Amino acid sequence: MDTLLVATLSFIGFIVAYNTYGKWLGSKIFNLDKNNLVPSKGLQDNIDYCPTKKEVLFGHHFTSIAGTGPIVGPAIAIFWGWLPALLWVLIGSIFIGAVHDFGALVISLRNRGQTLGEVAGRMISPGAKILFLLILFFSLTIVLGIFGLVIAVIFAIYQEAVLSVWVEIPIAISIGFWAYKKKKNLLIPSIIALILLYCAIYVGAYLLPINTGLPLFSGDFKSAVVAWTIVLFIYCFIASVLPVWTLLQPRDYINSHQLMVAIILLVLGVLVASITGQASISEAAPAIASEVPEDAPPIFPFLFITIACGAISGFHCLVSSGTSSKQVSCESHATYIGYGAMLLEGALAVLVIIACTAGVGMGLFQKTGTGASYSYEQKIVNGEAVTGREAWANKYKSKIEAKVAPKTGKLILGQNGKTVTTGGWKNHSLGQKVGAFIEGGGNLISSLGLPLKLSIAIIAVLVASFAATTLDTATRLQRYVVQEIGRSTHMSFLENKYTATFVAVGFGLMTALLPGPKGPGSGGLILWPVFGATNQLLACLAFLVILFYLRRKNKPIWFVVIPFVIMLIMPACGLTWSMIGWFKSQQWLLFIVALLIQVLQVWMLFLAFKVWKEAKGNYPEPEPYPEKSIISDDARSC
Repeated sequence: MDTLLVATLSFIGFIVAYNTYGKWLGSKIFNLDKNNLVPSKGLQDNIDYCPTKKEVLFGHHFTSIAGTGPIVGPAIAIFWGWLPALLWVLIGSIFIGAVHDFGALVISLRNRGQTLGEVAGRMISPGAKILFLLILFFSLTIVLGIFGLVIAVIFAIYQEAVLSVWVEIPIAISIGFWAYKKKKNLLIPSIIALILLYCAIYVGAYLLPINTGLPLFSGDFKSAVVAWTIVLFIYCFIASVLPVWTLLQPRDYINSHQLMVAIILLVLGVLVASITGQASISEAAPAIASEVPEDAPPIFPFLFITIACGAISGFHCLVSSGTSSKQVSCESHATYIGYGAMLLEGALAVLVIIACTAGVGMGLFQKTGTGASYSYEQKIVNGEAVTGREAWANKYKSKIEAKVAPKTGKLILGQNGKTVTTGGWKNHSLGQKVGAFIEGGGNLISSLGLPLKLSIAIIAVLVASFAATTLDTATRLQRYVVQEIGRSTHMSFLENKYTATFVAVGFGLMTALLPGPKGPGSGGLILWPVFGATNQLLACLAFLVILFYLRRKNKPIWFVVIPFVIMLIMPACGLTWSMIGWFKSQQWLLFIVALLIQVLQVWMLFLAFKVWKEAKGNYPEPEPYPEKSIISDDARSC
């Protein structure tokens, strides 16, 4: 019952936070007004600026900010114990992450839908704008590279997820034309789309795994990952230049329904597994780990960097100010979209923590067979099923060959009998991180009576769909950043959306396929340690812009100061700690990139400090909307 108690109290906390703190921010601090003209109507072009129903936009916004972030982060962080991870998700998402996303959305809404990088040029200084854009470009390049690899790895490991992810694309395009060209209601088509999606999951799991009969994708694991990565980036180029209503919005709307079904199944799975005694978070994994992997960094400050999405992530400010602000049809919807979506992501992160502990503790299963005939069988060791903490430790332990000492029961290495813990930080692969949630979540859902094979397929499709959403949204965001860099540096050729998209996709693909010790693609993961801290430093810079906006508007800033300081200190300390290790081990690429990020950060803070005093009450109004956009009476209506 402890698992059920953790889930229930967490969800109640999110609901209370939305109806108190979130609504207070909207009404008393940002003074949201449904009569204010929004960018989607003032600059409507039906390509990037497109008024959208709040339910549809919520789906786009949530699936874009979520991706695999709230899955990978908690799956790693429970090395330190599930309780610190849970507390950071709860406190972080309510008081830091949701404030960050909400503030970025409102500021962009009131500045013609501009990204925070562009707004920084007016709120702080023109130099700050260039620095912000450079940090954004670097961060998004790594996002594109890593998320491309995540989806490729999922496709290579869980072939049952492939068919439904790709089938979703033509379905979404059909719904887009139905809603925006035919002006029809979305509810019935979206329900039909959801049914088709789950039919495709069944077909992919039992009848037609995509690795069958396709030479590019049925070879060895590394070749399949490379092939899928290239295909995914070709798709990203096409998806990111299409009008948002053709693919981005309807697909994300379908994904949001898929998410709700998966969350309901997971919650019901937690309920049934807890009541029947199949799952117990306290028995499956330690609340606070007494031992951590020898190569793991300290919990302070790395817990606050490892769990980004689900608590606070700088990437979210790009979605809020990059795509979502251009689609909000009414300013009063900002609380629902900006604050509410972040709390839902926090709820997803809580479910991930439960799946990676109590879910994995329900037992380890191994795939047997090939093609459509494979199945999952309980893993048996010495005649007994692997369950509880043994299952959790087995899933998370290093791949290093070791044996158990007969007296102490500890794992030992080599002739010296060196003691190791049940985990390896550096040896914990991307597949393991994602797989812990997929298989743990599959275990929970299977407690409802669904076949384990189908349950795992449902969660695998959920993860792949989320990652794909983030991937093409990030490509579109990177296109905006490249175009802004082009305008700011007077390189007009970069302002063309096709050229900018080509640059975005090209750098992302190169990052994803960087050669490394494990072949093509493994080099891209080398930059992942830099991204964690850089992403959180980006959140710090977003808070800096929010601070300046509030100061120039003569608004209270106390509720932003503490999150700003936390997101300044934690990633800066983490990056400095890592840089010392990279310097000692002569990992010069990581060291130089991290040093560059630190310099850009300090430089921007210096520029902000210089103008802080004179900023009070001095708000630079944005350029007005074209006259034609405000002569219609319904331009301001919701």
